[in-house]
Order: sequence, then structure tokens, then C-alpha cells
Amino acid sequence: MRIIIISGRSGSGKSSTLRLLEDLDYYCVDNVPADLIPSLIEHLQSDVKKAAISIDARNIPEDVDKLNQIITALRQNGDSPEIIYLDADRRTLLNRFTETRRKHPLTKEGLSLKEAINKEKRLLLPIVHLADLVIDTSGYNLYQLREAVTQRLGEQAEHFSLLIESFGYKFGVPIDSDYVFDARFLPNPYWHIELREYSGLEKPIVDFLEKFDDVEQYFQAIVDFSDHWIPKFKACNRSYMTLAIGCTGGHHRSVYLAERIFSHYQKHRKNVQLRHRELP
Repeated sequence: MRIIIISGRSGSGKSSTLRLLEDLDYYCVDNVPADLIPSLIEHLQSDVKKAAISIDARNIPEDVDKLNQIITALRQNGDSPEIIYLDADRRTLLNRFTETRRKHPLTKEGLSLKEAINKEKRLLLPIVHLADLVIDTSGYNLYQLREAVTQRLGEQAEHFSLLIESFGYKFGVPIDSDYVFDARFLPNPYWHIELREYSGLEKPIVDFLEKFDDVEQYFQAIVDFSDHWIPKFKACNRSYMTLAIGCTGGHHRSVYLAERIFSHYQKHRKNVQLRHRELP
């Protein structure tokens, strides 16, 4: 049985993800106390091939070691649950609660919305450290979230999922990245006024960057590094890897490199995705 445990901060997309998994024929159970997960899995084993279990800050044991013991015991028994943690930045969470007019579950304790969001983050730290995959949903609408989760779950023939993501450092490093490569030292098209309006997807930027040996050498260094370490990830039962490439604004150098790395791996792997976080 394939077991996926979904957790994350309220407003990050847990309910939407659980509904998506239900559409993918997962047997879904929401808000399960962590202590009951082993007995639930045992109960489902004989009849269910795929199960998704959602837990939130109210369901996690106060004792951090206890949660770790539960997950470790499941993995030793051969159940091997995959833990997916959904998150978003505080501004996004505040906007989502404001737009939907939903109550945050922790505001029942007399906390303001901001206080509840901060407290929930602290309560969920134990499961963040256990997560196999962290997905930052800050820039996603509902349809983009569904697409991202579907792809990252690797429902395709090859289960291992590789995401190549470009970003801008001035907007923060993606929280879901496994490896981050800094392209800010490469020649910057931004300082050429005639190139500024283009992105790394377009020919003027491609032609500009391909003139420099450092760009080609850095691309090859990233590919060589990744080729070496991807098998190590897979050998440790990791199902996901995210390579993040950043430049200052996330429009030129990082986009160009991410496109090239994506094209390289698309030829060799079945479950490779590409995301340009700062592009519209």
C-alpha cells in the first residue's frame, strides 16, 4: 500500500490536496491524531492500495520524539509513508484567510490571526523535519497546486520526481529546494538596457549568455553535480528532488539555466518538471 501523510499550515492547500488525492483513487482520511496512524494503516492494509492521511497542528503529539518514533516504526515495518508538507509565506496565508473569511483553527484559543499563524508554524516544526517533500504554495492558484502535486507525486511510470526551479534572491530562496545554485556571479543582462525587458526564455537573453564560457561551465558543473547525487537520493528512498537556480531578480540568468537543465533531464527522465517562480 502506498501511504502519503499530508501536513502543513492552515491555508497552504491541505484540503485541496486531499481532494485531489481522492480524485486519484486514494483512500483519504482527514485530521487523524498521529497516535492513531499505525492502527489506521493496519486496518486499511487488506483492502486499500493507496491511502492519504491528513494531520494538522492539533493532531501532532507534544512530545517530538513520539512523532519520530511513530514514523520510524512504520518505516521499519515496511509501510514507508511519504510525508508531504505544504507551506506558504505569512503574507499569502493572511490574504487567503482574509479572502475566504475562514477562521484559523488556532484562533479559538483567543489568538489573533497573525499569532495563530506563527504558533502553528512552531507546532509543526517536528513534522517539517520528517518531511520527504516540502511544497511552497505561495505563488499557486488552485489549478497550479493540483498540477504541482500531481506531478510531484510521480503517478507516472517513474516514481522519482525532479523539479527544476528558477527564482530571484531578492524575493527569498524557495523553501522546498534540496540544492540551491547561485547564478548571480554570471554576466547580468539586466545592465544592458536593450535586454532588460526580455526573460531567459527569449532569444536575445539566450544569445547574450551563450557568449560567456563561465555560463557554459556553470551549467555543466550543475549537471555533473546532480548526475552524481540523484542516484544517492533514490538509494535512500527519496522520491523527490528540487534543484533551485537563483539570480538577483529571477528573470534572466536563473531562467536560462533552469531551461537548459530541464531540457537536459527531460531526455533521460520521465518525471521532470520546470517552474519559473518569478515569471508571470
